[in-house]
Amino acid sequence: MIDTTKKLTPKERLAIPPQEMPAQDPIVRRRNMEEVALGYTEEQAHLEALRCLQCKNAPCIASCPVRIDIPGFIAQIAEGNYKESLSILRESNLFPAICGRVCPQEVQCQSTCTVGRSLKDIDKAVSIGRLERFAADWERLHGELEVPSVKPPTGKRVAIIGSGPAGLAAAADLAKEGHEVTIFEAFHKPGGVMIYGIPEFRLPKAIVQREIEILGRMGVKIITNFLVGRTRSLKDLLEKDGFDAIFIGSGAGLPKFMGIPGENLVGVFSANEYLTRANLMKAYEKGKADTPIYPAKRVAVLGGGNVAMDAARMAVRLGAEEVFVIYRRTEKEMPARVEEVAHAKEEGIIFRFLENAKRILGDEKSRVIGIECLSYQLGEPDASGRRRPVEIPGSEHVIEVDSVIVAIGNESHPLLLQTNPEIAVDKHGHIITDETGKTSMDRVYAGGDIVLGSATVILAMGQGRRAAASIHAFLMGNG
Repeated sequence: MIDTTKKLTPKERLAIPPQEMPAQDPIVRRRNMEEVALGYTEEQAHLEALRCLQCKNAPCIASCPVRIDIPGFIAQIAEGNYKESLSILRESNLFPAICGRVCPQEVQCQSTCTVGRSLKDIDKAVSIGRLERFAADWERLHGELEVPSVKPPTGKRVAIIGSGPAGLAAAADLAKEGHEVTIFEAFHKPGGVMIYGIPEFRLPKAIVQREIEILGRMGVKIITNFLVGRTRSLKDLLEKDGFDAIFIGSGAGLPKFMGIPGENLVGVFSANEYLTRANLMKAYEKGKADTPIYPAKRVAVLGGGNVAMDAARMAVRLGAEEVFVIYRRTEKEMPARVEEVAHAKEEGIIFRFLENAKRILGDEKSRVIGIECLSYQLGEPDASGRRRPVEIPGSEHVIEVDSVIVAIGNESHPLLLQTNPEIAVDKHGHIITDETGKTSMDRVYAGGDIVLGSATVILAMGQGRRAAASIHAFLMGNG
C-alpha cells in the first residue's frame, strides 16, 4: 500500500492505478436523460491527481488547444485546494465543467501524457478531463460562482455572432479586457452546439447555462432570436449600430446528406434536426414539449462520429427497441470518442461495421421500411490516413428499419456569407482567415466550425481565444 500522505517518487506515482469514473447502470440509463458519467469522488480525484508526474516539460500543455496549466491545476487537486485548482483552469478556460465532459482529451492533452507513455499504454494516461470536471463540479456543489475580474471600460464595442464554444470563449476574453461585448444568437437559447447538439445525458443543460451565467456577470449582453444575415447584416452592425469589430462564430449547422435514393422519405432525419428537437426543444417530454419526435422502433444511424453516437443513444432513450450504427470502416477508424462508443455498446446499440447505405426503402405511404446496404473491405490509406473503404460488388442486403438518421457531418450555412460577399470562403464554404483569425472583410474576424469545418468544443474555444487576442490588439491600436 502506497502512503499517499507523503511526497511520492515517480515510481510510486506510476504504481497508482487509473481511477475509473462511476457511471449509471446501462439498463437504467436507457430510459432516462440523466447524466451517464457520475464524476469522481473526492478520494478518486485525489488518487488520480497523484498519478501526475508534474513533468517540467509538460507535453500535455502543448497538446491543449487553450494551453491550460495542466500540471498546475492537478497539483492543487492533489493538495485538496479545489478552489485554487479551478482558478488556474479559468485563467485559460472559462468553461471547465463543459470541457471536462465533452472534449476528446484522449487525442489532445492525454495523448502526450508522460504517464501513459511510461506505462506504454496511452489509455493509462492521467485522466486530465475527469479532473477538470471534478474541480468545476466541486465549485458548483460547494462554492459560489467565481467571476473573473474585468478591466475598466475601454469604450470599444464588439459583436459576437453565435453563442457556441468559439463565440463564448471570444466574448469572455474580450469582456475581461474591458470591451463592451454583445452576443447575437439565432436560436431562442444561447449555447450553440452545446445546447442543441450534445444530449442532456452527456452534457446537462443546467451546467451550460451556469457557465454562460458567468459571462452575464462580466457584463456580456446576449440577444437571442437574432439571425445575422437576415435580422441585420454585418455592415449594419459596423456602420449603423456602432460596433468596432465583429467575431463570427456561427458554426457549421447545415447538415450533409448522402445523396442516395430515399432520403426524402418520411422517417429520414439529419442528426441536426433529430438532436435539436430532442435537446433544445425537449421532445422527450411527451405531452409537454413544443415539438414532436418521430416514433420509431428500429433506427439506423449513418456515420461513426460523436454526433452519430449521440443520435443513436438518444434514439434508445426515445423508445427505439433496436438501433443500428452503420459505418463503412471498422471500429478502429471511427472518429467517435472511445468512451462514447463504449457507452453506446453498453446501452445495446448494434454496430454494423464495413457497411454503408446504398438506398433507403419506403412503403406506399412514403414511410421508411428498410435500408439497403453494401458491404465493404478496407483498401489503401486515403488522405485522412485511414484505410479507404472499398465496396464489395454484389453484397447488397436489406436491414428492416422504420427510421434513418444521417450523421455524416455538417457544412457552413450559406445565409450569412451570401449576404456578405466581401468575406472570402473556400470551396467548402468555410471562411478563410489569416493566422490571427482576421477575415478578408475589414474589422471582421472568425473562428470555430465556420472556419475549421467540423471541430471539437475545445478547438473552437481555442480559435475564439486567438481571434479575441487579435481583436483586442486591433482595438487598442496594436493590431
